[in-house]
Amino acid sequence: MIEKITSMQNPKIKLAMQLANRRTRNQTNLFLIEGYRELSRAVQARVKIVSLFICPTLFLGINEKTLIEQIEQDQAFIYHCSESVFKKISYRDRPDGLVAIAEQMHYPLHSISFSPIAFVVIAEAIEKPGNLGTILRSADAAGVDAVMICDRCTDIYNPNVVRASVGTLFTTSVIEATSQEVLSLMREHKIKVVAATPSASQDFTQLDLTGPVAIAVGTEQLGLSDFWMKQADICVRIPMHGIADSLNVATATTLLLYEVVRQRKGKNADHFLR
Repeated sequence: MIEKITSMQNPKIKLAMQLANRRTRNQTNLFLIEGYRELSRAVQARVKIVSLFICPTLFLGINEKTLIEQIEQDQAFIYHCSESVFKKISYRDRPDGLVAIAEQMHYPLHSISFSPIAFVVIAEAIEKPGNLGTILRSADAAGVDAVMICDRCTDIYNPNVVRASVGTLFTTSVIEATSQEVLSLMREHKIKVVAATPSASQDFTQLDLTGPVAIAVGTEQLGLSDFWMKQADICVRIPMHGIADSLNVATATTLLLYEVVRQRKGKNADHFLR
């Protein structure tokens, strides 16, 4: 049964609006997922959807009915909202009529299954949700085993992380841990840590990245901390030929990930041609 909501004072609408706030997300262990693609990937990954708010007048006509039926079969509550109410809980300029409240996923550090040639991203203290979401999207595209979020600044359940990741937050193994915990795991599995820094003497294309590697990237303003710079097995730089001395962290991560893919493609093609 679908319940209709026309008032912005409805407690369910108020909760959805409050989930834009990190404190509420932490207190409730809930978060928002908006958009057909994002929700489809969440459902595919078996994310627990608690409730779904729909506004049919905003649908894009993709395959919303089937998706809604799937979510309803998983015991989620479905709420039919007026356009004005729906736009209050949407965080997009052009909403497509689907917003869900879901339970957060928390995976232990040792739950990761590494491939024979492990491929990891270590993202330390990334501050901007858009950058973190883009890193997740690139990591998914490059076929990494896991993304390790160290000493987080941005909540991975920030709506803008979900949006920028286009739902790959749900299809990629994302682990939150301290830098020391992640380093210990890398040492345990003999995974070399590759630190990206403008101060390195070698370009990222000059070193062998075909073995087990973890690409470590740091904050937008300061880069990696001294901890990771001292513990890194390899330091690489991306050549800069203009007045800027560094790239956006998400752009730099994407370049480094695809250099790993490029180098490995001939040597270990089966891992990437999935």
